[in-house]
Amino acid sequence: MSVNSLGFDRAPENTRVVVAMSGGVDSSVTAALLKDQGYDVVGITLQLYDHGVAVQKKGACCAGQDIHDARRVAEAIGIPHYVLDYESRFKDQVMEEFADSYIRGETPIPCVRCNQTVKFKDLLATARDLGADCMATGHYVQRTLGGSGKAQLTRAVDLGRDQSYFLFTTTQEQLDFLRFPLGGMEKPEVRALAETYGLTVADKPDSQDICFVPEGRYVDVIERLRPGALEAGEIVDLDGNVLGHHEGIIRYTIGQRRGLGIGGVTDPLYVVKLDPANKRVIVGPKEALDTRAIAVKDVNWLGEPVGADGIEVLARVRSTRPPVPATLRLGDNGDAMLELHDPEAGVSPGQAAVFYDGDRVLGGGWIAKTVSADKRLAAI
Repeated sequence: MSVNSLGFDRAPENTRVVVAMSGGVDSSVTAALLKDQGYDVVGITLQLYDHGVAVQKKGACCAGQDIHDARRVAEAIGIPHYVLDYESRFKDQVMEEFADSYIRGETPIPCVRCNQTVKFKDLLATARDLGADCMATGHYVQRTLGGSGKAQLTRAVDLGRDQSYFLFTTTQEQLDFLRFPLGGMEKPEVRALAETYGLTVADKPDSQDICFVPEGRYVDVIERLRPGALEAGEIVDLDGNVLGHHEGIIRYTIGQRRGLGIGGVTDPLYVVKLDPANKRVIVGPKEALDTRAIAVKDVNWLGEPVGADGIEVLARVRSTRPPVPATLRLGDNGDAMLELHDPEAGVSPGQAAVFYDGDRVLGGGWIAKTVSADKRLAAI
């Protein structure tokens, strides 16, 4: 018997696949496509935070309306559908870390933490419990097989939609179990399929916000989770001169220009560093945002770990930017140092650094510290 489209040597109807359904067009098309191909499909949607609040929320995944949409799609295509209450584990594993990260002066990526914990750990375990042969998601990323037959993670065909940056924490064991049917498609093709299948979500807008941050007001979330976290302090320049005062460093992010709360300055100033220990926001000219090296912690490898001599890679240090040339070296403790061939602006601790060999993801980790190209900032 020939291997089916999901890589199993059995008929599709004898292959059970759990689809993580967020209620959006991508995961809905994933479920409909696999059902159309004859697979034994089970849909699962996660309730991740307060349903009463979620019903009123637009532009975010896993909200009340999205759960309703996922259920309607499952009914329309004729598959069983379950809603799992993961609210407490989502709060513990994603929201709490989000708040703590901002307090540490970082800029976190909760969507990566969600994939790392709730989705690709807890949900994946549930899929196995349901007897699934694999779990499929609507992510725009490709799973390919290398020469050794080992599963690899590679960028999507639609590079404008590629989500490999957000999946760098995926382990080899998880990747062996996961499937990404949309990785070889472009977004217009996916929406056209949604129309073909008659899905009610065909024209549904893509999610823009972090699901638990209403209208981007992350400070409100942090204040609720960490009362008293807003500690006032000074806004200083690169020479330590006090230019103003702030009401909490969590209100500021690296690269921010507007809303700094300082006056009487002729040249534009940007947030170039956050100093939580001294409750200081450090500002400087645009060129002070340039980063030449990055210390990376908690590295996850999908390729072979690099040796002490290092290797040349393409590194992605922001989700909205393309990969850039860099040299990657492994430290004694398993962490890594990334030396950028050309400085990148606005790199922030708490974000991710993902390493590529062409389109293949070699691994990635969390940005622990940045080394500025500006000697004055490097000395602070």
